Amino acid sequence: MTDRTTYVSHAGVRRRGWTDTMVRELLGTPDVQGRDPRRWSPAPLRLYLLARVETVERTPEFAETSALSPARSSAAAAYAERRRAAVLATIRVEPIEVPLVPGPELERRAVRHRQLLGARSPGTAPGEGAAAGALVRWQVSYLRHALARYEALLDGLYGETGRGEAERLLRRRLYEAIGAAYPALAQECRRRIAVER
Repeated sequence: MTDRTTYVSHAGVRRRGWTDTMVRELLGTPDVQGRDPRRWSPAPLRLYLLARVETVERTPEFAETSALSPARSSAAAAYAERRRAAVLATIRVEPIEVPLVPGPELERRAVRHRQLLGARSPGTAPGEGAAAGALVRWQVSYLRHALARYEALLDGLYGETGRGEAERLLRRRLYEAIGAAYPALAQECRRRIAVER
C-alpha cells in the first residue's frame, strides 16, 4: 500500500498552482498509477512523490512556467467565455423540430420506450392499465429522448464553465417545444422545467 503522506495526487498538485500542461511538461509520468481501491472511478489514480514535486517547484523552469500561467489562464478563460456565449446564442435561436405523431402511436411508442429502458411501475405493466399521469410522463420522456440530437449543440463546453447553464437552457427549450407541439403534454413539460430550475 502506498504511503499517501509522501505522495500528492494530481488534484493536489493542481491545488498547489500547477496546470495540466505544467504537470505533463515538468513532472511527466506519475510515480504511482492505478485504480483507487476505496472508490470506483474511470480515471486512473495518479500520484507524484511530494519531494519530487517540491524539488521541481524550486527550479527556474517552474518559476518561468508559473509566470506564464496567469496569461495562459486568462486567455483560456476568455476563449471559454466566448465559446459559452456562442453556444448559448446558438441554443436560443436553434429551431427545435418535434416529431409529430398521432396520439395512439405516440402512446405506443412511449410505452415501448419505457419497456426498452426496463423501467416498470410497481404493479403496472406498461400499456396495461397505466395511470394517465404515468402515460403523459412516458410520452414526454420518449419525445425528450427523440430530441437527443440537439445535445450536440453542447459540444465544446467542458467542465463547469457555462455547461450547466447551457444544459438547463437546452432542456427548457426542448420541453417548451414539446409542450407547444403537444398541448396535452404542456403541463408535464412545465413541471419538468420548474423541477430543473
